[in-house]
Amino acid sequence: MRRLSLCVYCGSRAGADPAFELAATALGRAMADDHIRLVYGAGDVGLMGAVARAAQAGGAETFGVIPTHLMDREVGKTDLSTFVITETMHERKKVMFMNADAVVVLPGGAGSLDEFFEVLTWRQLGLHDKPIFLLNTNGYWDPLRALLTHVVDQDFADPSLLEFIQAVDDVPQLMAALRA
Repeated sequence: MRRLSLCVYCGSRAGADPAFELAATALGRAMADDHIRLVYGAGDVGLMGAVARAAQAGGAETFGVIPTHLMDREVGKTDLSTFVITETMHERKKVMFMNADAVVVLPGGAGSLDEFFEVLTWRQLGLHDKPIFLLNTNGYWDPLRALLTHVVDQDFADPSLLEFIQAVDDVPQLMAALRA
C-alpha cells in the first residue's frame, strides 16, 4: 500500500506565537507516527525546519523542494530522504503539489498564502480534488476565513469555495481528518 504524502505549506520564520512552532513540531511527530511522507519547501528555518526536523526524528520519509535562489535564505535541508532543487518558485510549487495527496497550511506569510491560493484556485477550477486544510493554531487563519466568506458573500465566488477548505484547530484534529 502506498503511503500518504502530505504537502505542508508554512512559514520560513517561527512567527510571534510560540504555539506555531509547537504545532509544527507536533505535526512532524504525528506524520512520523502515522507513516505519512512530508512534502515541503526543503528549508531548515522557521516552521519549515521545525516540522521537518520532527518528522525526521520520528523516522518519516521527507521530500523537500527548493529553488536555487532560496538555498541560502531558507538554509536548504540537504539531509532529507528526497531533496529536489528547482530553477523557479513555479517549478517548486508544482513539484510539491504533484507529489502530495493532501495539503495543509500552517501559519505563514505571503509565500504560504500564495501557495494556498494557488491550490485553492486549482480546486475551484476542478483541476484537482485533493483535500486542503488550514491548521488554525490559536485562530491564526480566522481573518483569512472571514475574507473568503466575504468574497462569497459579495458574489465573487460560489459558496462551494468554502467547502474546499477544512480548518482544524490542532494536530490531532488534522490527523483524524486525514484518516477520514
